[in-house]
This record gives sequence, C-alpha cells and structure tokens, in this order.
Amino acid sequence: MSQLAFTKMHGLGNDFMVLDLVTQQWDIDPELVGRWGDRHTGIGFDQLLVLAPPEQPDSDFRYIVYNSDGSSAEQCGNGIRCVARFVHQNRLSARAELVFEASKGLLRTRLREGSQVEVDMGAPILEPSAVPFSAELAAAAHEDGTFDLSVPEGDDSTQRLMPVSMGNPHGVLFVDNIAEAAVATLGPALTGHLAFSEQANIGFCQVVDESFLRLRVHERGAGETLACGTGACAAMVAAHRLGHIGDKVKVSLPGGKVKVTWAGGNSPVTMTGPTARVFDGVVNL
Repeated sequence: MSQLAFTKMHGLGNDFMVLDLVTQQWDIDPELVGRWGDRHTGIGFDQLLVLAPPEQPDSDFRYIVYNSDGSSAEQCGNGIRCVARFVHQNRLSARAELVFEASKGLLRTRLREGSQVEVDMGAPILEPSAVPFSAELAAAAHEDGTFDLSVPEGDDSTQRLMPVSMGNPHGVLFVDNIAEAAVATLGPALTGHLAFSEQANIGFCQVVDESFLRLRVHERGAGETLACGTGACAAMVAAHRLGHIGDKVKVSLPGGKVKVTWAGGNSPVTMTGPTARVFDGVVNL
C-alpha cells in the first residue's frame, strides 16, 4: 500500500489539507478528496490545496483547489497564503516572492514579517456575466451594481447583493449586524440561486467605518467557514464601489483579521494575513 504525505494548515481558521505533488505523484481522485474532507470520518478541512509543477514558463508552481465535498474551486485567498508559506517551510524555493498558476490567472505572493503573507489577487471582475451572474434572473437591477434576488428563506422576499469575482464567484450583501445575519439559511439559498450558474460564495458584510469591515461567508461546497480570503477581497471591492470605505481596510472574520487594499478600477486587490502550520501526516492510498 502506498502512502501520501500531507500537511494540515490554516489561515484565520480557514483550514486546509496541503498536498505536495511536486515531490510526490498521485492522480487526484475527487471522491477520495471528499472522504478526506469529512470532519468525522476523514482528516477534515475546508479545502484541499494541491501544489504541482508549473505549466507556464513565467510561474514557479501550479496551485489547484478542491472543496471539502470533492468539488473543484477556482480560488482560495487564505489557501494561497498557506501554500506560499508551505513552499518556503519545505524548502521548495528560497525566493520571498513567488508566482503561482491558478485556474483563472497568475497569483503573486510575498513573504512578510512573522507568519504574514501578502497576495496580489489581481483585478476584480465586475461585469455580471463574467462572474458569472445572470442579471436577467434577478428580480431587479440597480445603477450601483447591485441586484435583488428572490429567495424563499428569511423575512424578506428579496435580498440585495453585488456580484463580484475574485477568480471565483461571490455575492456580497450588506447587513446592519453581522452577529444576527441569517448566514445559515440565506447563505445556502443564495449560493445555489439560479442567477449564479456556477454557484457562489455569499458574504454578509457589516460596514463599521471607512476602514473596517466585519464579514461572515457561506462558501459553496464547504458551508460557513471561519475565514474566506477571496470573500474578504470581494467584500472590500463591493463596499468600495458603494462608497462606504476608502482604499485600505481591515476585514474582521470569525477567525481573525486580514488587510485588504484596492484603489478601484482595474487596479489589483492585495490581501495580507497570517498562516499557520498545524501538523504533518500521511494517508494510505
């Protein structure tokens, strides 16, 4: 029986199983990934992060993401920070700045002090059809880039949100009190709404002031997580577009805080946050 080494890591409690397929070989089996992701009978994680050799000459590594149910995901902001730290801890590269191939483009990471890693997430995608989001399936469209979606859950018949892509689809809605947000009911309903043809991560955002946001995220394929890096970026973009905040904010999630910057337009979103290595292990194949 062969074995595969892995590392358990997390970024603000958003936890991952990290597989090094640069020095190991394994053909990814989504069904097995789903079994590993089970928190009662498996290893348990929000996402599986796979590090693989690059396919493009201008990148250092390839970065592949799977949700805990075995479905594929395009992006994970907390995950890419952990993978960058993993590369250096495992001496796969001595460079402080790295370029990773993701499914929707290149990601650039920079090591900062302590456990902090900064990621250039690229420019947000705001054209609804490219998120992808079907505007014609919304109950109403507004000039500020938000849409009303009809949902059966909650006190209101419609929920107003802004579709944003950070390499993966998000819907951001604003609430007065994050502690009272109906994440458990509205999250799944909006994630699976027909307007999001590939489903979406749904962020519930509270604007505290012009430099501080509170956020909870229901992630497709994983449910509510302690933190979502791309969700923090999407929330910052949505709040910035609506004029609620400036170009630099702290985003507080249940697992901790990240710093996010965006100057608007086609400028890149950058995110800085911590990483942690929990343990190393092996699984039998």
